[in-house]
Amino acid sequence: MRAAALLLAATALVSGCARTQGLGYYWQSLSGHVDLMWRARPIDDWLADAGTPGALKDRLLLARRLRAFAVSELDLPDNASYHRYADLGRNAAVYNVVAAPALSLSLQTWCFPVAGCVGYRGYYREADARAFAAGLDRGLEVAVYPVPAYSTLGWMNWAGGDPLLNTFIRQPEGELARLLFHELAHQVVYAKDDTTFNESFATAVERLGVQRWLAQASTPGARVAYEAFDQRRRAFRGLTASVRARLLAVYGDASLDDAAKLERKARVMADFRREYEALKAFWGGFAAYDPWVARANNALLGAQGAYDQLVPGFEALFAREGRDFARFYDAVRTLAALPQAERHQRLQALAITR
Repeated sequence: MRAAALLLAATALVSGCARTQGLGYYWQSLSGHVDLMWRARPIDDWLADAGTPGALKDRLLLARRLRAFAVSELDLPDNASYHRYADLGRNAAVYNVVAAPALSLSLQTWCFPVAGCVGYRGYYREADARAFAAGLDRGLEVAVYPVPAYSTLGWMNWAGGDPLLNTFIRQPEGELARLLFHELAHQVVYAKDDTTFNESFATAVERLGVQRWLAQASTPGARVAYEAFDQRRRAFRGLTASVRARLLAVYGDASLDDAAKLERKARVMADFRREYEALKAFWGGFAAYDPWVARANNALLGAQGAYDQLVPGFEALFAREGRDFARFYDAVRTLAALPQAERHQRLQALAITR
């Protein structure tokens, strides 16, 4: 009974359950995660299997090196997670639904007793995610997007831990490192009801960890490839951060009525798409962000902001702690014990004095 209860709680960490949610959501969460765990086999089994493609074996060996580096150099947990691999037969681990009002970047939240309230809701089947999204209040801006991995926050280590997945194993070396370090960071510190704190912390760990991996354990080719990709990502994130700031200024302008705010919002979004086209031209036509830009709305911008907003403060905290990961994690745990507003204020102050 205890194991079953833990499994149910852990699977629901994929996203919060709504306060009024019935058994249907619990069942898809439970059955989806059980299927994922059932498919997972130890890396050694895949390596010994003559039917495993050579390219997959190479990626599993790389993942094993990254996992060891995460422990020895980043002080991330040495536990059962990411020592097994599963092929889900699809391109995403889960599909997240996010929603926000027409004149706000604040995400709708769904709550669960263990994970607390989170600004997204995950489904193992895209059709289920889209059906839920279609039923939300028409006054909300809604988005559905694929997620390559998720963390059970260490709750499932007793059952084999979070596995490597086909949904991300073939990513370039730097991206694979980034994802593994991010998900493991969620097992270090988790502040209930604070998606922005949790995701910004994990994003800071992934960035700091990848920098160390590339400097100490990678190849020149992987470093060059990551730098090219990361430069584009940082430029795009800079653009969207500017858009969020402009939208927040519009939404917070007490001198405007809602109609005027909607009109100015439309202008900000039109400017955003023109600026993106100029950025894309500078990149020589790199178009990987086209689908995101085409669907951009308050929900997507709000979700992205949760991953970025407090990162500068966490990076400044890492520097303050002598760039020592163990000391950094202790400092983050201290912040996590504070009320949400105070922990955010302290991180924002650190970012200013950086």
